[in-house]
Amino acid sequence: MTDNTRALPFRTERFKAFVDAVVAIAMTLLILPLMESVSEAASGHMSTAEFLDEHSGQLLSFGLSFLLIATFWMGHHRQYRDVEWITGPLLWINVAWMATIVWLPVPTAMIGQMDTDALQAVVYIGTLIMTQVTTLAGWLYLARHRELSTVSTQTIRLGAIGDLAAIVLFGAALVIAVAASPNGYYGLLLLLLSDPMSRVLNRVFRSRSSEDDAPPVDAGS
Repeated sequence: MTDNTRALPFRTERFKAFVDAVVAIAMTLLILPLMESVSEAASGHMSTAEFLDEHSGQLLSFGLSFLLIATFWMGHHRQYRDVEWITGPLLWINVAWMATIVWLPVPTAMIGQMDTDALQAVVYIGTLIMTQVTTLAGWLYLARHRELSTVSTQTIRLGAIGDLAAIVLFGAALVIAVAASPNGYYGLLLLLLSDPMSRVLNRVFRSRSSEDDAPPVDAGS
């Protein structure tokens, strides 16, 4: 196979199917520590109420990570719905994205089964930040290679702004989680502000774009 053949873009069908499979496996992995906990509870003759009380943190971390992965997958689906061709660089961007998704069950299990500390928050929320960074990288690549998709310029711009807003909020949540450890994960509630933050960033970028496009003022007039 020649280098030119390797460099040719390819259709997205197998790529999207592969991403779906990876996400499904990652979501399934989230439940495995809970299954082990149920077995241990059964061996220890714990009641259902005792199990739910003792493993409340594990249940909460499972639910949170399951919801986040589902949200990331839905966003990925929207992002690549109208992408018709995949190049090598875009594929590697998505490999990095999938790596963050597959890794997330590990810090999720840490939260549920280990004592909470600041480094644990860095690992967990840092993973979420990297997921958004790789998603943003995909938008930026699509913006520079419009021939790969039929996605509109506005959709790309809004998608990139949304990811940037999420990165900012995840970063703020990380600061809160480290400063307020072990109860700092409530900082993730900042994600509820993602829509207002996106609107603010959109206005900022629009105003800067308008300033750049404005005709220069003639000093002699």
